[in-house]
Amino acid sequence: MKPNLAEQDPHSLQALKARYGERHRWLLLFTVMLGTMASIMSSTIMNVAIPDMSEHFTLGQTRVQWVSSGFMVAMTVSMLTTPWLLSRFGYRRTYEICMLMLLFGGLGGGFATNYSAVLVARIVEGLAAGVVQPIPVIIIMNAFAPEERGRASGLFGTGVVMAPAIGPSVGGLLVDAFGWRSIFFMVVPLALAALWLAQRYVPTTAPGGVQANKGSGRLDGLGLVLALVATVMLLNGMVACRESGADLGVPLLLGSALSGAAFVAWQRRLQSRHQHHAKSAQPPLMDLRVFTHRSFLMGSLVAMTYGTALFGSTYLLPVFMQSGLGLSASYVGTALLPAGLMLAVTMSLVGRWSDRTDKRRLVLVGLVLLASSFALMSTVDPDRGLLTLWLWVILGRVGLGFILPSLNLGAMQVMPAHLISQGASVVNFLRMLGGAVGVSLCAIVLEWRLSAKGVALLGEGDAHARLLAFHDAFGFLAVLTALAIVPAWLMVTPLHQKD
Repeated sequence: MKPNLAEQDPHSLQALKARYGERHRWLLLFTVMLGTMASIMSSTIMNVAIPDMSEHFTLGQTRVQWVSSGFMVAMTVSMLTTPWLLSRFGYRRTYEICMLMLLFGGLGGGFATNYSAVLVARIVEGLAAGVVQPIPVIIIMNAFAPEERGRASGLFGTGVVMAPAIGPSVGGLLVDAFGWRSIFFMVVPLALAALWLAQRYVPTTAPGGVQANKGSGRLDGLGLVLALVATVMLLNGMVACRESGADLGVPLLLGSALSGAAFVAWQRRLQSRHQHHAKSAQPPLMDLRVFTHRSFLMGSLVAMTYGTALFGSTYLLPVFMQSGLGLSASYVGTALLPAGLMLAVTMSLVGRWSDRTDKRRLVLVGLVLLASSFALMSTVDPDRGLLTLWLWVILGRVGLGFILPSLNLGAMQVMPAHLISQGASVVNFLRMLGGAVGVSLCAIVLEWRLSAKGVALLGEGDAHARLLAFHDAFGFLAVLTALAIVPAWLMVTPLHQKD
């Protein structure tokens, strides 16, 4: 019998568990949490710099929002590669490459002299962030017992949400003091720390403790291209419908639908080949068998709808506070800090509750609170003070605290072990696909309502009419979030179910 190379490797999962004992899984979780914090900070903190960047490069609203949506496209599509990368290169090598990309993206964006360089830096950061995002769920599902996963997910989530909680506050101060470039540099120390920790606690082996580079096959390049084409055409089609009308927008949306259908057909073909010739056939980029589980299917629908509302609001809220209410970037960050801290506390508590109760109920409570917070934004009026703004933002973050630790676990708790990596990748892909759509959709809806009110986002105009346009955009998000309640209700899973 050939020796087990994974066991001989001093940095394999087995060797690290022998060295650090039971605490290794928590050290590993903390390490990937740091990298995920860096990627999430890259995703959300840029929003407070959009007005300053728009003015610096003299960009219109539609073009500058590609700083956010371009990041989302890259992150969304690259998520599909995570299972293959982990199988081919193992945890550590994959993780280190992503942290280096975040590092160079932050430095490149900070020193950029034109908008094209900024956009390239954002895309590089997005590619890295997409690969990193599913890894924590894979680790939690593999390394922790079913009765511990809620606690691990809650603790992980508590740490991760500190990035968007603290980031906008610090970012707002940096934008006011040093300009938009300083935002890019915030990711650098986190990426460096994550690289150092990876050398100590992240195993070189693949999920399940097996040696990397075994049975991974070739990457499904055609599937990746089809997914990218479908996503880009979808976003461009939405923008074109608003700016140029149906003549240009509808063909792009139709092309997106055809590319998406071709992607599904190609995945089914590869799946059939792989099942009959597992060793020689190319594995699919997305294993469609994950959708045969009802809870996962319903959870995926919730994730996609919820992602649209979440990332759309993450883009819309800072713009609303700066352009609609006339607040400074530093004030925006300060206003968002208490809500972020409340989100962290809520996630920690809900993570523990999810080990003892039906995760569907927690998701439903969160969706109701989140939809209510969007709807109540219509009551915000700067002439009557900003207390209601703070209250509704906090209410929405409490809602997120109920959803975040419960949704992935509720969707994946019936998933077979061999599909865990695929399940984590797919549910994150659909959530981020919704997020990429949400950023563009909110920008389009906002421009539509601003145009209908006869005002512009920046410059002179009727401030009350501009405020009403933002209220309409938040009302749209409230309806969208409420729609996710239906699949969440159908995401039925037995209490205390074991894998």
